[in-house]
Amino acid sequence: MHSNRGLITDFLKNTLRFRGFVISDWEGIDRMTTPPKANYTWSILTGVSAGIDMIMIPYNYTDFIDGLTFLVKKDFIPMTRINDAVKRILRVKFVMGLFEHPLADLSMKKYLGSQEHRELAREAVRKSLVLLKNGKYANQPLLPLPKKAPKILVAGIHANNIGYQCGGWTIEWQGLSGNSTAGTTILSAIKSTVDPGTEVIYQENPSSGFVKSNKFSYAIVVVGEHPYAETFGDSLNLTIPEPGPSIISSVCGGVKCVVVLISGRPVVIQPYVPKVDALVAAWLPGTEGQGVADVLFGDYGFVGKLPHTWFKTVDQLPMNVGNSHYDPLYPFGFGLTTVPSKAT
Repeated sequence: MHSNRGLITDFLKNTLRFRGFVISDWEGIDRMTTPPKANYTWSILTGVSAGIDMIMIPYNYTDFIDGLTFLVKKDFIPMTRINDAVKRILRVKFVMGLFEHPLADLSMKKYLGSQEHRELAREAVRKSLVLLKNGKYANQPLLPLPKKAPKILVAGIHANNIGYQCGGWTIEWQGLSGNSTAGTTILSAIKSTVDPGTEVIYQENPSSGFVKSNKFSYAIVVVGEHPYAETFGDSLNLTIPEPGPSIISSVCGGVKCVVVLISGRPVVIQPYVPKVDALVAAWLPGTEGQGVADVLFGDYGFVGKLPHTWFKTVDQLPMNVGNSHYDPLYPFGFGLTTVPSKAT
């Protein structure tokens, strides 16, 4: 895209009349060649000529300035292209009032993390959850779960971890593990939702013997991916890391269970589907874990639909609706629904 004049200039700027300015990605023009910066003069010329107005240079910005200056002085890049970029950048800054008020307006800071915003985030969580399976048999649904039960088990390393719920690009670039920011874990949400007389036992990775010997009414298993961002999340197998699969096997082999999957994308789940009674794709719900409990226990119904085809195996990828080999585990737009129930 950094070299695509047809889309950046011809379509975005000329056809769509885009009045803003285009910014490169981090080291974007460097990586137009392999290896990066192998022909930096060509990269500058091609990127700026394509219509990029502002270049993101994290390190050696003087190399870029020198290279661009050379290309302009030698008439490889016309001054009209420079003027267009400058005009676009200044226009946005004038419209924003940055010259009159260059510093951030902190008057709205008090609303960050407000209860009203958290309620909206909680609503977004419960509406985005996708119910993939509900009961070993269609006429015997497991969800919604009863709030009144003698004893229930909550398991999985994602059950009490806001960092895992949030994923990457949050408190830090690659995300964090643990409760590093204000919010509600799925475990605490479960505890606050069930009947006061219900005993909630939490173990990250319980043994199958522990599960079978404790006479749990049911179990909620919360597992999934670790946080990642950008290329650190690249995967050729798209599998759930251990101990996630082991926890599913040990828990769901001994008691009725619902698995809540925390992930930034579809991952390999086909081997586990027969073992579980119910399966929920929770994506990265963020800080408001109460939204998960809202639908698990029937205060609200499941309404979410898959925004992406869910594959059976990675060998099928890439796979999209309309492909001749389209044979998904769950098709694009799939999502079971439940009816809200106040019954306990």
